[in-house]
Amino acid sequence: MSIRTLSRVGVAAVAVSALALAGCSSSDEAETSATPESSSSTEATAAAGAELETVTEGKFTIATGEPAYEPWMVDNEPTNGEGFEAAVAYAVAEELGYSPEDVEWVRTSFETAIAPGVKDWDVNIQQFSITEERKNAVDFSSPYYTTSQAIVADADSDLATATSVADLAGYRIGVPSGTTSYAVAAESIGEDDLAVFNSAEDTVAAFNSGQIDGFITDLPSAFYLSAVELDNGAIVGQFPAEDEGDGDQFAFVLPKDSPNTATVTAAVDVLNENGTLAALETEWLSDAVDVPVLD
Repeated sequence: MSIRTLSRVGVAAVAVSALALAGCSSSDEAETSATPESSSSTEATAAAGAELETVTEGKFTIATGEPAYEPWMVDNEPTNGEGFEAAVAYAVAEELGYSPEDVEWVRTSFETAIAPGVKDWDVNIQQFSITEERKNAVDFSSPYYTTSQAIVADADSDLATATSVADLAGYRIGVPSGTTSYAVAAESIGEDDLAVFNSAEDTVAAFNSGQIDGFITDLPSAFYLSAVELDNGAIVGQFPAEDEGDGDQFAFVLPKDSPNTATVTAAVDVLNENGTLAALETEWLSDAVDVPVLD
């Protein structure tokens, strides 16, 4: 179930101001924003894509997580092209000249994807934030989405009434290790009250079992989890970015020093410039969010 589908169960009102951080626009605007210049860029990118050095000749192999959650992938099935990241992946493949039949999917863990070493995929997409530390081990494309981090708690808890970062003190907050959620939490509230888990799945399980008072995740995941996966979940608020419009930038991961990095980056840039990314963001992540920023 996508955020779009969630609107039918009373969550539609979750969508315009927060995702304005990522520059949402309507699908109509996206359709009219393409120019002859972007068309020629598309042709050039597709021609370059035909010369990519891929792990399987004539195929474009994309990796993602196992499982892959909504709103990023619908029904844990990337091949259906439904969900924001699945749709972005197929859009980039098409920009590079690959038909859907020429796209192959494999699964990896988050940690192994950003670790040094030989890869059995051409690109990997599973909400990878661009960081300087990770750049030592892998390459990144330009970002396809910018988000913020949010904290989720039980709707009836005292934590749910927090309006500032200072109000989070004294609560046990869960975060997955090695993620931007951890980095934001450690910087904003310190490490003393953090409970660190191996994965996002373990973090949510700890919350459901009462081991922690709340947890931090990216904003789109917070919408889905609080509305669908949690019995009484609520988004307390989102953490402020240093600069307006700044936030957690998600990008494709490629093997370190991949000969394809520049070409994949060019494809992402074309989709950003012609409005495709904004249209997919509106379709799958929705455009009616109003989550307060913690003071």
